[in-house]
Amino acid sequence: MVCLGNICRSPLAEGILRNKLDSEQFIIDSAGTGDWHVGNAPDARSIKVARDNGIDISQLKGRQIAKSDFKKFDHIYVMDQNNLEDVLALASTDEERRKVIMILDTVFPGEKVDVPDPYNGMQEDFKRVYEMLDQACEEIAGQLQ
Repeated sequence: MVCLGNICRSPLAEGILRNKLDSEQFIIDSAGTGDWHVGNAPDARSIKVARDNGIDISQLKGRQIAKSDFKKFDHIYVMDQNNLEDVLALASTDEERRKVIMILDTVFPGEKVDVPDPYNGMQEDFKRVYEMLDQACEEIAGQLQ
């Protein structure tokens, strides 16, 4: 799961998908394209909306996506078009590029719908993002199981 800073959308998506899949069978992680929040906990509003839905993401720590992620993960889900372009720029091969998917393409195939960045918004914006990501992660979990 990849967003810009790895404190709002991607840790939420990580927590949601972890809640839907068996951790013994799947490695689920999140990262940001930027390095501003490396080592930081998720945004308090992301932590709250996750907790309100029975998911604890408070122990997650921000990290920046690395080229090694293409070897470690079978799928790399990005939150928006900018994330898509940034992650694809890191890819070295067509095989690596095929791993990169806009997360809402699981719900709206081919429509290139962005998960809006709630960082400058209110708690209600985080709730809407949670709902979008929950729907996408439900689709992903169904595809992977």
